[in-house]
Amino acid sequence: MQSQPHILVVDDDREIRTLLQRYLDSQGFRVTAAADRRECEQRLGSGQFDLIVLDVMLPDGSGLDICRGLRDRKPHTPIILLTALKEDVDRIIGLELGADDYLGKPFNPRELIARIRAVLRRSTPEEAPAPPRARIYRFASYRLEPETRKVTDARGVAVDLTGAEFDLLQVFLDRPGRLLSRDQLLDLTQGRERDPLERSVDVLVSRLRRKFSDTGDGPLFKTVRNGGYQLTARVETVESHA
Repeated sequence: MQSQPHILVVDDDREIRTLLQRYLDSQGFRVTAAADRRECEQRLGSGQFDLIVLDVMLPDGSGLDICRGLRDRKPHTPIILLTALKEDVDRIIGLELGADDYLGKPFNPRELIARIRAVLRRSTPEEAPAPPRARIYRFASYRLEPETRKVTDARGVAVDLTGAEFDLLQVFLDRPGRLLSRDQLLDLTQGRERDPLERSVDVLVSRLRRKFSDTGDGPLFKTVRNGGYQLTARVETVESHA
């Protein structure tokens, strides 16, 4: 990641765009703004961004459609959705489409900054020198490398995961066979208290189930009613020789 992360803010409200441009700039971010879907596509075609802050409701289209398209074209670019507080369905759909986080309007700019920094930390590999022998996880027929944030199958083909999906999977791999509640998973991955309507953990587990459906040994995750989720696969932690 660049020393000054480049953020694309897409929102049709001029006051919000101006506020976010000024505030993000004061916090050390480089900011480009777009007022609608057309302008967003222009910005994406002419620049590289470390993260996108995307309003769900735009005058010439849906931010959810943009999110869906970006997951095909720029699968590793993190997205934070801005939604009205009543749009819980849009939040869930956005997470299913691959958004990394969401924030309801009206919001405190400081909270957005905290979310941006958290998502960037999750989506960017550490730049510290790699140790001589790096830790890896083996589970089912897959391999996860924390240092490079890569997951590959038995053929060496990469499994495409968002930052949030990767973090949740590693939490389970660190605690094989342990029953983890939604509150615990949310705290371990995002470090924030759970809203009574919070569905992000359920959505992320559902997405992981789809991406790891072909394990050959049955479902990778077990749902325990009123309890949470449990990783059922046997996990080995080994050291690479790279």
